[in-house]
Amino acid sequence: MAEKEQDQRADEGRKAVFRIPSTAYLAIGLLIVCVTPVALGEINGFQWLYIFPLALLVFVARTRTVATKDGLQVRTVFGKRDLPWSALKGLAITDKARVRAVLGDETQITLPTVRTRHLPVLALVSGGKIKDPSGVLKDEELRSPGTGGEPAEPAAEHEPREAPAETGPSDGEPRA
Repeated sequence: MAEKEQDQRADEGRKAVFRIPSTAYLAIGLLIVCVTPVALGEINGFQWLYIFPLALLVFVARTRTVATKDGLQVRTVFGKRDLPWSALKGLAITDKARVRAVLGDETQITLPTVRTRHLPVLALVSGGKIKDPSGVLKDEELRSPGTGGEPAEPAAEHEPREAPAETGPSDGEPRA
């Protein structure tokens, strides 16, 4: 059963999920603790204050960008949009290092939680359909030779290097 799941995951290809870090749930929990004395205090009618932590909870849980070999899936609080790689003209970068997808008709769609540091990952997942402007990845790393756009196989792990037999004392150790 586990082997079938692994084979199915391998067929799906690479996938990258960009979302708000789960430590944000701690901040929401702290906000609930801070709101509770006011909401349940002696003055009635402030229970509506629990709407703010609930709204933040929905925002953190829903907002994400998923990149697969087929394209991008942009999910916000109130909607979801699938963007195939063929529909993208390119990516635009804002002044605050945020990334937007530019469609063929020059429409720009903000990619939530995607920043400029994630561009090499997008290039790798897209299989070379999106170029890596940072230069971290080369075109050969994005595609395997002779497959015409299929993602490259991960590099084989290298043999571990052996540590030197003798090491000298560190600065804080006395010499013998």
